[in-house]
Amino acid sequence: MGNVKSIEKAVQSLPPMELAEFRQWFAEFDSKAWDHQLAQDAAAGKLDLLAQEALADYREGSARPL
Repeated sequence: MGNVKSIEKAVQSLPPMELAEFRQWFAEFDSKAWDHQLAQDAAAGKLDLLAQEALADYREGSARPL
């Protein structure tokens, strides 16, 4: 059985309290991975075009407050 399938089965067999703990852990794990990837992309300049477009929209008055 593949590693992912065995993990899926293990998660499916967790009791509710342990599943809640796992969800919390995975949310934090996934968030850190996302933050790391975003930081790498920003440092590599991959977001520069998006930032330029957003600033241009803001200067033109076409941006809306969040």
